[in-house]
Parts: sequence; C-alpha cells; structure tokens
Amino acid sequence: MFEKLQKKWGVSGIRLGLIIATFAIGGSLTGFVAKKIMNLLAINEDWLWGTLYILIVTILWPLGVLIVSIPMGQFSFFKKYIQKIGQKFGGKNK
Repeated sequence: MFEKLQKKWGVSGIRLGLIIATFAIGGSLTGFVAKKIMNLLAINEDWLWGTLYILIVTILWPLGVLIVSIPMGQFSFFKKYIQKIGQKFGGKNK
C-alpha cells in the first residue's frame, strides 16, 4: 500500500512518512478545533450538532492540514493536493 502511494505521489519513503503524519496531525487538529467551536455554540439537538460538526470539519480541514504542513516541510505537496480536490469539486483551475 505504501509503495503505491510513493509511486503515485512520486515521493521518497521519508517524505511519505511526513505526508502521512501531516494528514494524521492535521485531521486530529481539525477535529479538536471543531469540537471546541461546537462546545461554544451549546447546541442540544444531536442531529444538528452532528450536521454542523461535519460541516465545520469539512471547512476547516484544508486549513488545518496546510498549517501543519508548514513545520513538516510538506506545504508544496499539500497546496497542490488541496487544489486538486478543489478542482474535482468544481473549483477554478490555476
């Protein structure tokens, strides 16, 4: 599995480890921040809480991953990765 990712992304083993760590830390950071935001909103309805949480995580994830990618030295990879995702969802080509 890791070899396929290395080949697909054209990266070394060490860089692949940094990319995977960035995904993990960025995703965890996004979930943590989204939960803090949800606690400030004090929503009592479970369905509304869950819906808003998913929406907030979806919006914050690209920013969280980009922020974490800077100290990990993977900003250029994640900038391109997020641009590709944006293009798939109808964003502008740059």
